[in-house]
Amino acid sequence: QLQLTMSEKDELTRSLEMFQNQLQEKESEIKRKISEYKDRLLQAEKEHQDALTEANRKNEGEIEACHEKISSLEHFIRSQKLEIEHLKSNKEQLNNSLKEANQALGELLKTKVR
Repeated sequence: QLQLTMSEKDELTRSLEMFQNQLQEKESEIKRKISEYKDRLLQAEKEHQDALTEANRKNEGEIEACHEKISSLEHFIRSQKLEIEHLKSNKEQLNNSLKEANQALGELLKTKVR
């Protein structure tokens, strides 16, 4: 009976050791996978951050180009407004000169008719 019990004990011990080894292997496999997933996650986060940085850089460049274009257009509009004012002033002077010339012509015609 003792020998049978000892034999069963040895068998159970071997089974337990085998089970513990399997558990350790599973645990190692799970830890390896976790490490692998963490590495992949870090890589994905880095790629995402790089993409965001690049997009921000590109957007800032486009925004700067738009600001420069707006500034250029504002300058153009100011110069066109000045040109319009100058042309209005010239038109007024020409209209006044034309009136004076017409009056002088009228005077000359009256003088000629007499």
